[in-house]
Amino acid sequence: MRLIQLHHPEKGRRIAVVDEPSLTLVHEKFKSCYSLFEEIINKNHSASDFIREQASNVKLDYDSIYAGMDQWKILPAFDHPSSPLACMLSGTGLTHKASAENRQKMHEKLSENEKVTDSMEVYLWGEEGGKPEPGQIGVQPEWFFKGNGTALRGHGDPLHVPAYANDGGEEPEVAGIYLIGDDGKPYRIGFSIANEFSDHVMEKKNYLYLAPSKLRSPAIGPELVIDHDFQDIPGTVSIERDNEQIWAKEIKSGEQNMSHSLQNLEYHHFKYDQHRIPGMVHIHFFGADAFSFGENILLEDGDIMSVSFEGFGRSLHNPIHIESRSETLVTAEQVT
Repeated sequence: MRLIQLHHPEKGRRIAVVDEPSLTLVHEKFKSCYSLFEEIINKNHSASDFIREQASNVKLDYDSIYAGMDQWKILPAFDHPSSPLACMLSGTGLTHKASAENRQKMHEKLSENEKVTDSMEVYLWGEEGGKPEPGQIGVQPEWFFKGNGTALRGHGDPLHVPAYANDGGEEPEVAGIYLIGDDGKPYRIGFSIANEFSDHVMEKKNYLYLAPSKLRSPAIGPELVIDHDFQDIPGTVSIERDNEQIWAKEIKSGEQNMSHSLQNLEYHHFKYDQHRIPGMVHIHFFGADAFSFGENILLEDGDIMSVSFEGFGRSLHNPIHIESRSETLVTAEQVT
């Protein structure tokens, strides 16, 4: 089952069930996936059965909405509708071998005697201990913070390269969607296609710049998948420039293609008390298998980044927008 969040200039927010080639609106009392799953969790409903019960008879044309030719606009697949600061964006890197190899090349030391970089070492730790036996705790993965819900974007939204950035590039991933219940437990709502979008030029300067390189606007969607497993998820990523595809690659995600199990990644995220605050939304990016920067492609203003995964619905498309203005100084004013 797949859901989508929509906004209409007059009718406001709604959610719909994807029923190709249509979208079936859910009862109007649920204005967001957040409110829908809040009730599902608190009242212990079966998610799929409850959603079917709430489906209306109103259908929308998915093609026109997806193409941006309708008043209905696609929102991120999940968010906190009233408090974007209560939505944490985060991720784990070095979970896929291809990504680790790209990072290895970016972070190679000058010393010929140092064959393995810190990045590859972390990946190898995952290979050795990232998939513990059930009930056991495995090795800790790399973890990074991407900001809060104010940075989150949806299908068709431009992803900005701000004036202070060095670059911007796609990272095709699967994102896990979580809601912390009133009981303080993390509940996995489902998954979504994601473009984690980072500044690889900044990161390449020095691996200690990883943290600021991640503070960019990612996108998820267009659909929320609530009943897909996380074993083997093939997909594709591509870049289009001036209506011509300039790069494309097959990608894979899921546990079979990663050095960590989903259980281990979730444990090392939610082990922190501050990550289990009731009502919080967590959107966690699980790492990329390939990205164009790793093949020496620098994106230009207007390029279209596309990501798709089998079983996850329609592709996620986002244009890149590079700010042309100069970087301006931001100062803090002393309170007197």
